Amino acid sequence: MKNNTFTFAVLGILAGTLLAGCDKTPEQKPDANKETIGQAVQDSTSVRAERAKEWQAFKAESEQQIADNDKRIDAYKEKMDKAGPKAKAKYSKEVVELKKKNHELKEKLEDYKDGDQTKWQEFKTNFKADMDAVGKTMKDLFKDKD
Repeated sequence: MKNNTFTFAVLGILAGTLLAGCDKTPEQKPDANKETIGQAVQDSTSVRAERAKEWQAFKAESEQQIADNDKRIDAYKEKMDKAGPKAKAKYSKEVVELKKKNHELKEKLEDYKDGDQTKWQEFKTNFKADMDAVGKTMKDLFKDKD
């Protein structure tokens, strides 16, 4: 009799523990998962939209800087032509190189394909560094000649 009582007590405790551990029915769990998935999709969409907006602003700003660089280079070429053959011979190589680098920046900007956040940050950092290098070279070359 003691064995039966002990067995029933252990089974009762085990059954109680199992029932207490089940807080949701199987029918309720998929709904919770759907909500979580829906929220993740919405978050992903908003992140992509935000990054696309950031890309458009970055691209517009960069294209404007490239266009400004082209104008400055062309204006300097005209001044160089008016200054004479001596100035033209001295600085034509640097001007051609600047024009080439500026064109490469434009192609790099056009060729960029949207990647993950890490690739985007890396591209943006590298592109800004290249753009700053071209700007610094132009300032150094043009400052004494203007």
